[in-house]
Amino acid sequence: MNDVAIIGVGLHPFGRFGAKSAIEMAADAIQLALADSGAQWKDIQFGIGGSYEVDNTDAVTRLVGLTGIPFTNVFNACATSASAIEQTADGIRSGKYDIGIAVGTDKHPRGAFTADPAMLGLPAWYAENGQFVTTQFFGMKISRYIRDHNISVETLAKVAAKNYRNGGLNEKAFRRKPISEDEILGAQMLNYPLTHYMFCAPDEGAAAVIMCRGDIAKRFTSNPVYLRSTAIRTRTYGAYEVHATWAAIDEDVSPTVYASRAAYEQAGIGPEDVNVMQLQDTDAGAEVIHMAENGFCADGDQEKLIAEGATEIGGSMPVNTDGGLIANGEPIGASGIRQVHELVLQLRGQAGDRQVPGKPKVGYAQVYGAPGTAAASILSL
Repeated sequence: MNDVAIIGVGLHPFGRFGAKSAIEMAADAIQLALADSGAQWKDIQFGIGGSYEVDNTDAVTRLVGLTGIPFTNVFNACATSASAIEQTADGIRSGKYDIGIAVGTDKHPRGAFTADPAMLGLPAWYAENGQFVTTQFFGMKISRYIRDHNISVETLAKVAAKNYRNGGLNEKAFRRKPISEDEILGAQMLNYPLTHYMFCAPDEGAAAVIMCRGDIAKRFTSNPVYLRSTAIRTRTYGAYEVHATWAAIDEDVSPTVYASRAAYEQAGIGPEDVNVMQLQDTDAGAEVIHMAENGFCADGDQEKLIAEGATEIGGSMPVNTDGGLIANGEPIGASGIRQVHELVLQLRGQAGDRQVPGKPKVGYAQVYGAPGTAAASILSL
């Protein structure tokens, strides 16, 4: 099986960009990834792309070059980009292709994610009572978690404040103004225990990553980063996740748990080997939960770790060094590749003011998408 190297990453800034289309942003991200990789568009043999708002991400070829490459559109909610990454890597590992690109883009209006539940075969009341990827669901989930594991609301504010600080160091983030813990706690309560500033925002942006066979990576770049694994898993019975038929909550059956275990097994490492991580933080509570679900601590240990600064850029387990979803917002299709973009910069030592000290060698990315699809990826030098 062929090793897969990441040779180039490109990130269009996240935020709001007026009349600029999602496809135009995707084209910019591709051009940035090409410049970063040393490859040219004519070298790319295939593409995988995804978006929530754009049905045919392949239309980006109209802007970057009609070379006739096969291009597959994918969608897996917040796990869309991770799915594109996995499919691109698998195409290379299989020996079918030598070099390909994964791209994600989206352009969301302001407000919560409240798409039509009918497209999922669900009754209208499911969205109306707040159980479709809106603030109510996330509030219910973390409310139970902090009660069961003795975690304070102040810890949620610390998570959000950390991500805003990190976003202030990221020139491509949507929210770049640090917000204090007191201001976060005092903000409008949306759904207890989550206040306004504890949530990410739907926004706009695009990201791209170019991958190739590991044995040819040095033709393009002197500092490749290797994609060691990507694993995607869906719900099992016993997990009440975003929108599905009712089942009792049990943290151990979260799809994130199974995706992370599979990713570690594929990569041949454990969570103790990871130096920098990107965890889905749709809200501050999600980051807390995902610390445990991905094996970085036990349930309930987050309170002490966060208080001690373990998840800060200079801490023992830096999380969301670019500000995560809370600072960057979430254009759904681009979110997972944005995580990989940050990890590649960190492993190369190119993250500037937010660079993790000590030359990190292993990075970890996790996303979670409705209706219960989780993905975990591991990168290393």
